[in-house]
Amino acid sequence: MPSDVPATDNLRSVPSLPDESSALPSQGMLPRATALDIVRVIVLVAALASLVLWGLAAWTLPWNLVAAIGAPVITLLLWALFLSPRPVLVVHPFVRAAVELLLYAAVTVAWWTMGQAWIGLGFAVVAVATGLMAGRRALS
Repeated sequence: MPSDVPATDNLRSVPSLPDESSALPSQGMLPRATALDIVRVIVLVAALASLVLWGLAAWTLPWNLVAAIGAPVITLLLWALFLSPRPVLVVHPFVRAAVELLLYAAVTVAWWTMGQAWIGLGFAVVAVATGLMAGRRALS
């Protein structure tokens, strides 16, 4: 570096970063999670746990292991295909709602077959309410 040039003049100009509040999310990034998104994740985890419990409690050995593993795997597959934030198959919102209701109905019936109708009804009310709010948000 020449001695007659001040060190401050040699700094490269660094482009300023855009303001985060005005910047749109770049491709591949999802918007921040809302409280509704967190509740939907909790409902999904509760559904998976319920199906594992149903598989272990409602069937005899060795079918209980098959049901306890198979039911949550099928649920996760359907969720990834249709209901995830970036689904594999992008379908009409009403088809998404039908798949979501099918999953919630399966978990509700699983609780009913275990003799816990009130837990199944409570799960159904919370799951359908969050699904309706998420569906309304997606349509608007």
